Amino acid sequence: MDPFYDPALSYEQNYVRGPFGVFVEPVADGPMLAGDPAHRFVGIPVRTPFGIPAGPLLNARFAAAAFAHGFDVCVYKTVRTRAHACHPFPNVLAVHVDGDLTPERARRPLVADDDFAEPRSISNSFGVPSRDPDRWQPDMAAAVAAAATGQVLVGGFQGTKGDGGAGAYVADHVRAARLVVETGAPVLELNLSCPNEGTSALLCFDVPRVRRILEAVKEEIGDVPLLVKLAHFPDNDALRTLVAATATLVAGYSAINTIPARLVTPGGAQALPGRDVSGVCGAAIRWAGLDMVRRLARARDDLGHDVAIVGVGGVTTPADVLALRAAGADAVMSATGAMWNPNLGHEVRAVL
Repeated sequence: MDPFYDPALSYEQNYVRGPFGVFVEPVADGPMLAGDPAHRFVGIPVRTPFGIPAGPLLNARFAAAAFAHGFDVCVYKTVRTRAHACHPFPNVLAVHVDGDLTPERARRPLVADDDFAEPRSISNSFGVPSRDPDRWQPDMAAAVAAAATGQVLVGGFQGTKGDGGAGAYVADHVRAARLVVETGAPVLELNLSCPNEGTSALLCFDVPRVRRILEAVKEEIGDVPLLVKLAHFPDNDALRTLVAATATLVAGYSAINTIPARLVTPGGAQALPGRDVSGVCGAAIRWAGLDMVRRLARARDDLGHDVAIVGVGGVTTPADVLALRAAGADAVMSATGAMWNPNLGHEVRAVL
């Protein structure tokens, strides 16, 4: 099945011309809207607590197609307070991993090419591109409006470092959050874990700075539910420290983003122009998403916090969704799996 994001095209070409494949086919409304929503997501009624995370839904057309095809909780691709260019093409390559992409395996190069065979893992090497707010705000508002009853659009955002130091960085997060709220997005998600922004010191590992940002953002947005997107935490004590410091400020945690690794061609050359490392997602990181959900659920129970957990990473089948739900996830999202199987939303509806 053709993916709804075409890896053979640039990010800009996908943004302007996409989505593709099944996502451009019309869907009858009747079966999609029958009955009342049977679940809740951060207090909002939803038909299924399943959808697509930040990444492949580039704009309102992509989001509307996802909603129409049964993905009920969808995250608009992360935006910024000012325009930010995408990494050079290519951005999505097939990454070949024999088994799980563990931290130990990620220290050695992985071969990447254009053979997108199953089990499918891919590079996620965009660098969090963004239009200016005067472009993305009306488009995000259109994506919000595309959600039917029992569906929800989550506005993804992140701050951008500049020359103004720590205070300016916090202020940029606050402004980004305010701009997203102005679109009418009923839920926000703050990306604390983009590997393309620097893998050695991801923001989610800096607990004091995260807390300072979250306090400022929550003061700005009030009662609007706020999720935070996390990387995989190898150190469980560090994860529990983060949860203890932030659980009163957030509605929930999404985990995981991707696992960074060095990508090379079959001949050993650098696979991606201008950057040695890319985030890897898909089947090879399924273990890490499941591991984080289990540990977040234990921390939630042990610390007595009422926060949602969104399981992300390597979800390609309804069985993967059920496994994450059994591990403690309140909602589940699929990026790579959904890209190559746009009917996955319908398949999950049949089991939830």
